[in-house]
Amino acid sequence: MLDAVVVGAGPNGLTAAVELARRGFSVALFEAKGTVGGGARTEELTLPGFRHDPCSAAHPLAVSSPAFRGLPLERYGLEWLHPELPMAHPFPDGTAAVLARSVGETAASFGPRDAGAYRRLVTPFLHRWDTLVRDFMSLPLTALPRDPVTLARFGLVGLPPSTWLARRFRDERARTLFAGLVAHVMAPLSGFATSAIGLVFALAAHTRGWPVARGGSQAISDALAGYLRELGGAVHTDYEVKRLDDLPPARAYVFDTSPTALARIAGFGDHYARYRYGPGVFKIDYALDGPVPWTAPEARRAGTVQIGADSTEIGAALRAASREKQAPDAPFLITVQPSVVDPTRAPDGKHVFWAYGHVPHGWTGDLTDAIERQLERFAPGFRDRVLARATAGPPELAARNANYVGGDIATGAVSGLQTLLRPKLSLFPYSTPHPAVFICSQATPPGPGVHGMPGHNAAKAVWRRLRQT
Repeated sequence: MLDAVVVGAGPNGLTAAVELARRGFSVALFEAKGTVGGGARTEELTLPGFRHDPCSAAHPLAVSSPAFRGLPLERYGLEWLHPELPMAHPFPDGTAAVLARSVGETAASFGPRDAGAYRRLVTPFLHRWDTLVRDFMSLPLTALPRDPVTLARFGLVGLPPSTWLARRFRDERARTLFAGLVAHVMAPLSGFATSAIGLVFALAAHTRGWPVARGGSQAISDALAGYLRELGGAVHTDYEVKRLDDLPPARAYVFDTSPTALARIAGFGDHYARYRYGPGVFKIDYALDGPVPWTAPEARRAGTVQIGADSTEIGAALRAASREKQAPDAPFLITVQPSVVDPTRAPDGKHVFWAYGHVPHGWTGDLTDAIERQLERFAPGFRDRVLARATAGPPELAARNANYVGGDIATGAVSGLQTLLRPKLSLFPYSTPHPAVFICSQATPPGPGVHGMPGHNAAKAVWRRLRQT
């Protein structure tokens, strides 16, 4: 009998399997797709030689993750590449605000009226980032904060809505960039703890950067799988699990799946019936004949580029997708251009690029024209560079990755109390009604992103139980 079986080979399932195997437990991992990866994959979606990331591409949370930083992933081929600028946010007048590694450069891009306010916002946390990120991403209740004073100070700043924090700034440039940071998790700007979301992304850029993985995000997953195999763990792909009886006998079962799928497989009925899924996204992967022709020079040097004319436009796009249940006319876009820093991603002189906008949960329309109109506002002539495109709305995203229910790439709404308390109001979020079954997906704390911390935290809960039996 195995000690643990893990279902789902996304970053969290892989991390959970690795953490258990490192502690001497026998582990087997089962994945429905033909390759490991989940939200961290790389495929030729458009033309031969163009390597695209179907989901996550820039990794500020991965490079800061306590889980990943504790693993020797570089030995298994993972190499981080840092663009000259982590992120840029261009404006219609051809200028841009930037999120640079340097706090001073970032503050200067906001203008003199807000430079000081931004410095005062981030400076108290910069030199405590490694401890802070470990504290707020750790397993609730079982890991005492290493720096409770800084964690409490961060909570005072981060728990209010981002619209409150935006009052610190006098001009629109800083408000707009910060609104875009919050929108990375598809949360309305007025939501609970949205200030923390924006602040986490800003601090991550200043301390560790927003890198891409050389060769694509698949490198993260392949490194985790390679380490797991060296530790003696088994990886089985093309193995769809429909019920617990499909799995070999084990002392514990760990699911990197949505709560909905876990309830169906394990027979938990309506245990997660109140769990809410959020808006979906419409994503386009592009093969380009050259770099994106951004009007703002800063955007040409950035790995990630946010697209939204101002905070009002960004807020309206988020409300349309999440509350009004309609696709926005001017969608807020997150775009990533990996080949700016990684020439292995496309043939010589060519580029890969992706963009996505928020749409209602399960939306079945086509946002291509609206996305490209937005891109043309800030990069005139963009369409002329397009060699091929691969589009994916909520139905296609859910088909690629079953965890993206209704196209929700966060595997659950990041709003209200569910921002922090997911998948249920519980002191033990990784446990389930069955004492031997656990959940470790991004539907559990600390939530979405390629950072492996839900898997790391769930593995702690699992090995504590295994040592008791």
